[in-house]
Amino acid sequence: MLADPLFPLLELPGVAEAVATSRQAVDGLLGHRVLRRRSTDVSAESLLRGAWASATLAGSAATLAEVRAGSVDDPVLQGALRVSAALAGLAGTWPNAHRQALARLHALAARGLVAESELGRPRPGREVAHRLDMLAEVLDRTSAPAVVIAALVQAELLSLDAFPPSSGVVARAAGRLVLIDRGLDPKSLVVPEIGLLELREDLGPALADYAGGAPEAVVNWIRISAQAVVLGARESLAICEALQRG
Repeated sequence: MLADPLFPLLELPGVAEAVATSRQAVDGLLGHRVLRRRSTDVSAESLLRGAWASATLAGSAATLAEVRAGSVDDPVLQGALRVSAALAGLAGTWPNAHRQALARLHALAARGLVAESELGRPRPGREVAHRLDMLAEVLDRTSAPAVVIAALVQAELLSLDAFPPSSGVVARAAGRLVLIDRGLDPKSLVVPEIGLLELREDLGPALADYAGGAPEAVVNWIRISAQAVVLGARESLAICEALQRG
């Protein structure tokens, strides 16, 4: 049997703690009584807020209130909303066809931003193609915790700028798909994009360090990604409380 390619990462100091902290936060959310009867409503609100936060990270200036009102024509936001709406359907594609799912995410996110012929196509180049193939192979072989896999998927897609001009929206959506597929958040209740938005000042430097490949930089990126899940679970708890109050 082939060894898990991410096993060495799990042995690095700080990774197990980050995994446990994010798991505890999600478990705390899943215990909320509102989810017994209104998990669909929480998921819908999570996806809406996640789309807005992802678009904001990608440069959109729209407010959440404007998104709710449907008054924003910004193509970045519209792409993020299309991606968000498609995640439930793509959750079935992702486990067995990662490259196909990524192409679909790009086609949805980048519509109106690139030529039709470029939709669904990664940035050309041998290195990009090679690393996307390696990423797909790792995903097929690893049984690492969901938060670790999601962190690495996002970091790889972002550091490669694999699907311009929408690499960020695609990467964050792929991270959600990992959390769904790997069982941490199967109903897509958490809003990790909100967490990433709160941590946005840390993202650029952490991603630049990650690209250098040092183990401590990879661990730092995993920690930030895990903290985004913690903050996203907190956001979803607030959604639950609001629904409970009516």
